Amino acid sequence: MATVTPSSPGRNPDARFRILPELAHGARLSVITVAVLALFSTGATLALPMVAARLITALQSGEAGTWGLVLILIGLAATLAGALSAYLLARTAQNMLLRLRRRTIEHTLAAEVRDTQRLGAGDLSTRLTADAMNVKRAIDVGPLQLPLAVLVLLGTIVIMALLDWVLLLITIASVGLAFAGVGLLVMALKRRYLHLQGVIGGLAEKFVGALDALPVVKAYRAEPAVLRDLSDDVEEVRRVEVSVARYESLLGPVLNLGQQIALVSVLIGGGVRLVDGSLTLAEFVAFLMYLLQLAAPLMTAVGGIATLQQGLAARDRFNEVFALPAEDRPHPTRPTVAAPVPSPSPAAVRLRDVEFAYDTDPVLRGVDLQVPERGLTSLVGLSGAGKSTVLGLVEGFLTADQGQVQVLGRDRADWSLADLRSRIGYVDQRFTLLRGTIRSNLTLGLPADSTGPADTALFDVLDRVDLGDVVRALPDGLDAVIGAGSDLSGGQRQRLALARMLLHQPDLVLLDEPTSQLDSITEARLRSTVRDLAADRAVLVVAHRMSTVREADHVIVLDEGRVVAQGTHDDLVRDCAPYAALVNGQLLLDRDAPLALA
Repeated sequence: MATVTPSSPGRNPDARFRILPELAHGARLSVITVAVLALFSTGATLALPMVAARLITALQSGEAGTWGLVLILIGLAATLAGALSAYLLARTAQNMLLRLRRRTIEHTLAAEVRDTQRLGAGDLSTRLTADAMNVKRAIDVGPLQLPLAVLVLLGTIVIMALLDWVLLLITIASVGLAFAGVGLLVMALKRRYLHLQGVIGGLAEKFVGALDALPVVKAYRAEPAVLRDLSDDVEEVRRVEVSVARYESLLGPVLNLGQQIALVSVLIGGGVRLVDGSLTLAEFVAFLMYLLQLAAPLMTAVGGIATLQQGLAARDRFNEVFALPAEDRPHPTRPTVAAPVPSPSPAAVRLRDVEFAYDTDPVLRGVDLQVPERGLTSLVGLSGAGKSTVLGLVEGFLTADQGQVQVLGRDRADWSLADLRSRIGYVDQRFTLLRGTIRSNLTLGLPADSTGPADTALFDVLDRVDLGDVVRALPDGLDAVIGAGSDLSGGQRQRLALARMLLHQPDLVLLDEPTSQLDSITEARLRSTVRDLAADRAVLVVAHRMSTVREADHVIVLDEGRVVAQGTHDDLVRDCAPYAALVNGQLLLDRDAPLALA
């Protein structure tokens, strides 16, 4: 069984994937065995027509002897050697694909969030499936079938030249134009294969997005519109595939035409040379057998080249992933600091003159803010003000274009991301859970070699978010699989994400509106839990509800990417017009309604 280990820190993360070196990695003996068996099979295949010629000569003289048995044994040996070499190559290729898929997953997980979002989940997933299979098909033909086909072609041509060089010239002249046409077709196919893989990846990305948004699609009766949009992409895939098929369909007929012309020409030329005595019947039969034997390696070579082009296009798509920079790259000049050295009474989070833009779209403009080391801080603002971006900068998902970000008394750039995130508890807007059990979601990120916390500790955090009784009532309890007959409601999922954060006991808590899907009773209990957390650590909440804002010790108001005010709720209502407008707008509706903030 093949084993894999994570890439070592010293390994170049941008190293390009190359098919043949990766195939031979750790499997040189298997590769050598494959080569030896394949060469033996090829040699035996080349010998068969000559043995057949000897058999014909022996039959003419009435002394067939053992040539028939020799012919059968050579054929069987060639078949067995070819089958064994193909199996060994397939096993070695699967081991390589295991490493390739794992490296792709590892590199994707280590890449920056923005880069993975740009490529998209659907497109990235096709690299593990369709692109990996294209690499596998390229391996099937590239290291073995294609070189052997070329070897058989060369060997056959040499033997044909020894048998009758005149007939060989006739053969070459007949198939030469066919080869020229095949070369042009192969060049056109590579471009179309790369385009095809791109449009398939785009279709997968759109389809995954539609499935994620399926409840909304159904709620707005948008199935026909989504179907039309996806159908356009499906039609584009069909159009490109038809274009590929058009070129592929010409490969075989062009080669067959060349072979048929060569066969007719050789029959005519061979007949003439038989009559004038320049060629014996046995030599002519052997030449015809070699001519017919040319068809298989020719088709293998042409089909193999087309398949190889698909594999090379897939290789380029893998290299696009491997070229993504890892988010936790060591700074070339800054020394590594073993542990944070906090300044006296440090702020939990401090941003100084921070600028950030997505591509060319500015989001934060000269932001200065401070989150006290203890207490509850609410971050409010209109949609697009940059609230979630601030959380992304603190978590290390994003890097500021300008300015300084300090977390827990230390420059964000001086932290390793693993150390930083081990000190932060984060709950995102979507209260994301992974597919798996309730237990695995709660213990996400805990050391893999640990036995894990006791069930009592897990139920303790579940009880703190009013979810313990729900989990106890499930048939499988903590081992219930989310989505397998024991799915949770939106509010329950949100509470489970909060319980996961509580289990990790972080020094800094980041909450992206934790009460958006909770009923009033559960929300009140959660606010009490958050207040308890804020007693001895910093809690930064992107607030969308008035109840959350009122309880905050410190409120930061963002407006169009700038901090326009910081202070207590009462002070800001009195002194900050944008904040007062938000609050008054909400109070005109209902005191407990959500703030019009996003």
